[in-house]
Amino acid sequence: MSQLMAPTAGASRSTSRTLRVASVPAAHPYVARVTDAAGLAVLPDPTPPGAEPGRWWPPVVLDPAWIAAHAAEADLLHVHFGTESFEPAHLARTLDAARAAGWPVVLTVHDLAHPQLVDQAGYRAQLDVLVPGADALVTLTPGAAAEIRERWGRDALVVPHPRLLGELPAASSAAAPAGAERVVGLHLKDLRPNVDAPAATRALLAAVTDLRAAGLPVRAEVRLHRRVRDEAARDEVRALCTAADPGTAVLVEHDRLADRDLAAALAGLDACVLPYAHGTHSGWLELCWDLGVPVAAPAVGYYHQQHPDGSVATSGPVGDAAGLAAALRDLLRSPAATRPGTAAREALVRDRRARRLAEDRAAAEQHAALYRSLLAGGAR
Repeated sequence: MSQLMAPTAGASRSTSRTLRVASVPAAHPYVARVTDAAGLAVLPDPTPPGAEPGRWWPPVVLDPAWIAAHAAEADLLHVHFGTESFEPAHLARTLDAARAAGWPVVLTVHDLAHPQLVDQAGYRAQLDVLVPGADALVTLTPGAAAEIRERWGRDALVVPHPRLLGELPAASSAAAPAGAERVVGLHLKDLRPNVDAPAATRALLAAVTDLRAAGLPVRAEVRLHRRVRDEAARDEVRALCTAADPGTAVLVEHDRLADRDLAAALAGLDACVLPYAHGTHSGWLELCWDLGVPVAAPAVGYYHQQHPDGSVATSGPVGDAAGLAAALRDLLRSPAATRPGTAAREALVRDRRARRLAEDRAAAEQHAALYRSLLAGGAR
């Protein structure tokens, strides 16, 4: 396994010109934000053989032969997503190829438990190659950095997740003014492996019943894609929503939403529930924060550290109805809570947008400084 312990050949390269980053992937909103600094250029994603245009996975850049053939076209490699496509031995060869090309390697540890996998053994083996082998590590929360230090003895630079919302929605497309009833959303999408849809749905319906009995008018809005990975789980969700007390829940099935439509759907919520049985960080949570929607998150990973400002309430493990009811009660009754379609919600979204723009600029400069330090021969 490559350890990359010595300074790479990149140490002899000038750091005054534009730095060219081979990012895995390149076409991703997260990557676009953290590389939006003067003097950085990201290589476009190569299209895998036989793939449709615009698809980046499985990532061609993580092929040792591709790195050798394109060594002169980039200055460093930054790995974000897509490693699950390869065996650990292949990733070790990729690190060796990057070192031979003179590319320092940066790894952003987004996931310590992979959301697209049920069995984590293979992914843990990949991390056992990549985390010790990278020249520098980045992660999103202090908790993840502490876990990385405990497991591998490596320090990671903590850079908070950037914004995911593009342009702010026009006033004409903002959420309709809210009625007395609070709407709590549960977006199950295509039922990826870390989504426990039946447990999350069952807990939300029970929590809604509990909150309504306590005098807080709440309705659940459960959303599913028409095409899902687990049809049995989808059927169970349908049955649960059908059997719910009248007026307490609505099930919406639709195709994958365009970004604008997704933002509109989320903007109409009073709170959103994350249905994850395992995971580390959540981009969905970030989009909710951008839109002013508070989030009830399960007590796994480090979701609660992404925004420790009271906008995220921990609800216990997925399926914990009592914990979810308590989390939603805290969020919906918080003095800081805003309603969809109100001036207070619009002001909150504008304020968060301004904060994001400043934080995103800082994050991009942190990445640029890290890259230049590595290329100047900075220590691991």
